Amino acid sequence: MNMQVTRGGVQPPPPPSTIEDMRLPVVMMRDILLKTMFRKNIDTVSEISEAICLPRAVSQELVDMAREQRLLEATGTLNANSGNEMGYQLTDAGKARAHDALTQSEYFGAMPVPLSVYREQVMRQSIRNIQITRRELTDAMGHLVLPDSLLDHLGPAVSAGRSILMYGPPGNGKSSISNGIRDAMGDRIYVPRAIEYAGQVITVYDPIVHSKAETETDDPNSLRRRRTFDTRYVRCERPTVITGGELTLDMLDLVYNPTARTYQAPLQLKATGGIFIVDDLGRQVEPPQNLVNRWIVPLEESKDILALQSGEKFEVPFDTLAIFSTNFHPNAIFDQAALRRIFYKIKIDGPCQADFLKIFAMVAKKKGMPLSEAALVHLLKKKYPAINNVYANYQPVFLIDQMISICQFEGIEYQMTPELIDRAWANMFVKDEEIVR
Repeated sequence: MNMQVTRGGVQPPPPPSTIEDMRLPVVMMRDILLKTMFRKNIDTVSEISEAICLPRAVSQELVDMAREQRLLEATGTLNANSGNEMGYQLTDAGKARAHDALTQSEYFGAMPVPLSVYREQVMRQSIRNIQITRRELTDAMGHLVLPDSLLDHLGPAVSAGRSILMYGPPGNGKSSISNGIRDAMGDRIYVPRAIEYAGQVITVYDPIVHSKAETETDDPNSLRRRRTFDTRYVRCERPTVITGGELTLDMLDLVYNPTARTYQAPLQLKATGGIFIVDDLGRQVEPPQNLVNRWIVPLEESKDILALQSGEKFEVPFDTLAIFSTNFHPNAIFDQAALRRIFYKIKIDGPCQADFLKIFAMVAKKKGMPLSEAALVHLLKKKYPAINNVYANYQPVFLIDQMISICQFEGIEYQMTPELIDRAWANMFVKDEEIVR
């Protein structure tokens, strides 16, 4: 399916109209209803609807079903604080069933979305459906000084939504470029609070990873509560998961909570519809070759394979722009088979002298450091020739911050002099010295 997504144009998941629309095991839905009422101590359909994230009509169906099974009973009183709604409470049999269900799984609250239904929503909001223009990417990178030739390569890679390897010497903005790509996305998607597979609940929505766009409000006194989308999902900015040297292979597996008897989605599943950035590749405990081998199936087939505690394996969508960033040359850490699986290889070099000066001037202005022609001439004619005129994007910030610290310590106004350049430069590199044994 190839349907281009415009900014803000993601098709929302439609709310279910009946229990049948849920496509979940009936016993699971009933038990989550009972556990939620028990744990949250709620008794009206409007409160239940809010807690389990279902339309009122579907919540009422579940309540009626539980009443027929003598697990719930009407209290016979109207709740004046909730629009004179009828109250419901668990019967002794209902409390017993809630206790039994909690021993099997502590999960309660929002009804999970079946994996098969979630796949449909992933297709509607696929990262590969986005088309980003040069202007949008340039605007998102506006705080960076980048050569046009880099955007020539980066733009098509981002629009394709395929894997990207950025490599080159350290300190030249690979991480900043990755974040700029994230900012260029600009639209919103729907993240399920939890998904269901084979009767197991896997929580997906994570407030640390996902930035909620807004909360849908309903009139609590309305008998027909209007929901514009299925509120088992949360409307979010496209997610970005950033990992670095701490990344291990087991972080890409389901996380099982033996106490709650539920699962938490791995990082790449939380990043669905967004970006997964592996920064500082080659600094992990795992060899980079092993990490990329783990991604071969997802990168080639747009699906990942996860395993339950029982050992049962199943497929989940892999709809993520994977960005790998490394300071090593790719040929030094990967074999050719692994490199072939990464669709775009983009070298990020240091700036030329002209771009270096642009960055230096921009940083100085931002930090309130006046420029000095004598200091800049000293920097370019005396200091950089000593390192073969190799410039890096991090150096202007480093040098100016050093000079600011010196000025503050000396109790003088911010200023840039050849002497201060020398003092700042001395902290930027470590001299090779003979090791005394």
